[in-house]
Amino acid sequence: MSVRILGIDPGLGITGYGVIEKDRSALRYVASGRVRSDPSQPLAVRLSTILAGLAEVIEAYDPGQCAVEQVFVNVNPQSTLLLGQARGAAICAAVLARLPVAEYTALQVKQAVVGLGHARKEQVQEMVKRLLKLPGAPGADASDALACAICHAHGGMGLGAIATQGRRVRAGRIA
Repeated sequence: MSVRILGIDPGLGITGYGVIEKDRSALRYVASGRVRSDPSQPLAVRLSTILAGLAEVIEAYDPGQCAVEQVFVNVNPQSTLLLGQARGAAICAAVLARLPVAEYTALQVKQAVVGLGHARKEQVQEMVKRLLKLPGAPGADASDALACAICHAHGGMGLGAIATQGRRVRAGRIA
């Protein structure tokens, strides 16, 4: 049974997206890109652009699940707040399309894709290229979104096909 997964790397200026298909243990690239918002526009307009752009992606590629990268805390609280709002718009696009949403930290994504939680961006791009058998490495935003989708396809932190929705996971065990 195949499942189509939308991965999202949220950002206020650029939100990356990547769509993959998982059929048993095989992963197949479907699409990737980015949604850009105009920095000269008011915040509400920029958030609306992210919401509408991802709604178009969801309509075009019809994913069955969504994986979103969690926000990390920046040195600058204002930047963190803006990133959180962009992330909220991205999650809303998925929720409005009635997609289940899974959230992963950057550490979890890198661990699942590269095998190292503190891998560099270039390492993530190279592994995304290899895992999806792409002719070249995707751009940074699309690569991060594809990596998030791959992480979800692999069951997050190695949980495979075990359903964990609505349950807590502690030290790799389902509670």
